[in-house]
Order: sequence, then C-alpha cells, then structure tokens
Amino acid sequence: MTGSRKVMRVDKAGGSAVMLEEKTELDKVQAELVGVNCATEEEIIEAAQEADVIITEGARMTRRVMEGLSRCQAIIRYGIGYDTIDIGAANDNNIVVVNIPDFCFEEVANHALSFLLILSKKMFLMHKLMKEGRWAKAHGALPPMGAVHEETLGIIGTGNIGRTVARKAQCFKFRILGYDPYVDKTLAKDAGITLTPMSQVLQESDYLTLHPLLNQETRHLIGEKELKQMKPSAYLINTSRGPVVDEVALIKAIRQKWIAGAGLDVFEKEPIDPDNPLLKMDNVIVTPHSASYSDVAFRRLRTCVGQEAARVVAGRWPKNVVNKTVKPKVKLAKEG
Repeated sequence: MTGSRKVMRVDKAGGSAVMLEEKTELDKVQAELVGVNCATEEEIIEAAQEADVIITEGARMTRRVMEGLSRCQAIIRYGIGYDTIDIGAANDNNIVVVNIPDFCFEEVANHALSFLLILSKKMFLMHKLMKEGRWAKAHGALPPMGAVHEETLGIIGTGNIGRTVARKAQCFKFRILGYDPYVDKTLAKDAGITLTPMSQVLQESDYLTLHPLLNQETRHLIGEKELKQMKPSAYLINTSRGPVVDEVALIKAIRQKWIAGAGLDVFEKEPIDPDNPLLKMDNVIVTPHSASYSDVAFRRLRTCVGQEAARVVAGRWPKNVVNKTVKPKVKLAKEG
C-alpha cells in the first residue's frame, strides 16, 4: 500500500497485537495498519515518522514524542483514561487526542461490586482457611461482618462508571453517597446518588469505591488524611487508576486498622512488585488491572478504535475528541 495513509500501533507488544477489528474498519478507507514494539520515546519517534494516526494502549505519549512526529494528526487511546498522553503537548503540536469514553461501564462496575461482596463476606479469607482444612478457624473469623444490605456505599467519581455502580447497587438497598465536583447533579440524582462533600463520603461509607480519571488533581486523592477519616470497618475499592491512592498510606492504614481492607485492580506501579505488602494481606484482594475485560467489551473497543482512526484518515473528525480546543488548528473537514 505505497502512498497510503498509515495507522500505527505503538506499544511494548504493539507488533504482536491482534488487530482484526481495527483492520476491518481501516480496510474500508484503504489505510495501512502496522503494529510496532515500542518501549521508549526514541523507539516511538523512530517507528512512527510516517504515521498519520497513532493508536496505543499504554505508551507514554510525551511532549518529546509529539514534537518528533511531523505527520501525526491524531493519537487514539484504547480505553477511557488518557493520563498517558500529554494533552498540552498535543494541543501545541496540533494533534487530536481521542479516547473511547463509553467503553467497559458494565465490566468495571461489576468488578467493583464483586470486590465489595467478596470483601464484605470475607470470602477470600474463608476460602483460604477452608482450603487449609481449618473449618473452626473460618467460623471464628466471621465477626465483625456487615450485612451489606441497607449499609452506605460511597462513590468518588460519579461519571459513567460510578453511576453504573450506583444503579447496580440499588438492589442491595444501599444508601448511596457520592462526591464529584464536575458531574451534573441531575445525572447523579437519577442514578440514586446523593452528592455530598468528600469528607462526608469518607466518614459515613461502609464501602468506598473510586472512579475518577487520573490527573494532577486526583493523584493521591486518597492519602493518609483521607484514610484516617474512614470507618475502621470500611473497605476501600479501587478500579480506576493506581496513583489515585497513596499506596504507602494505604498499606499503613490496613496495618494499623484504620480501615478493614481493600479490593484493588490497579496499583501505583504496574506490574506490581512481588514483594509488595498488599499481596500478603488476607483482607486485601487484588486483580491485575483487568476490571475492564470481557470478550465482548474488548471486541467492541477494538472496533471503535478502528472506526475513529478510519474517520481521521478519511479527513473526518472522530466522535470522541478529548482536547476540543485543538479543533480550529486541525484540518479535518467533516464531522462524524
């Protein structure tokens, strides 16, 4: 396809990524799709010189990278969050940043509620003791244990996923409190969420689930000060981004029994170090940043990424532009 428009996936395993859905969409506009293994800024800059569109799951798209790409019109991220992309640098270099904001609501909400149920009923600890043949010990470990129904669920970040959690949680007759300074109050109310100051959510929640985007404002949003405000019987659940929680403070909070435990799908460092104390705590359950996954969700995600890339190479605006202020500087003629 000499002379064709080129879409390039740059990730640590970009060269081996299966991209059938993306290729199907890009074939419709006769665009070339290439995957390249890139682990450093230098590798991305060298590989993507001829890329009109970059698609990526986790590559760090820094100012240096973007200033080294003379042809790139758009960077499309697999997923909702875009904390791996320097938005200011994208604006300065006339690059459109695209995410897939309606991805994996159901999956992440289900994962968060699974954590809630496993933690509240101490299922991980019960399972471990039963496997060890310690029936009496398992029975003795039951109290204290909440009832789940008619308790208080706190949600920090009441965007699409937070509101999905709230709707699903209503079957437990939870009182649902939320904190989000940016969400439309009507949307929160319609999902059954009572918006309150963050301090009230922290102090009154039996289960606290986190769903904010990661940015400078939310980095270490939950630290020692916030953890000390929580009930000693409360559980913290994080399926958003690891750095939203100060992990050192969380380890201290669990060791000193400021809170009862945690369910974590994300960590400050990923992959998590095998000697991380969180992996050795019976009142902490962990999964490997997998809350978004289902076969259906990921097929749809790959299709959406392919469709957005196809729109750009065809000279049209993608549907989900993150940095809308860049629009006057970019020559894409048609919407949608």
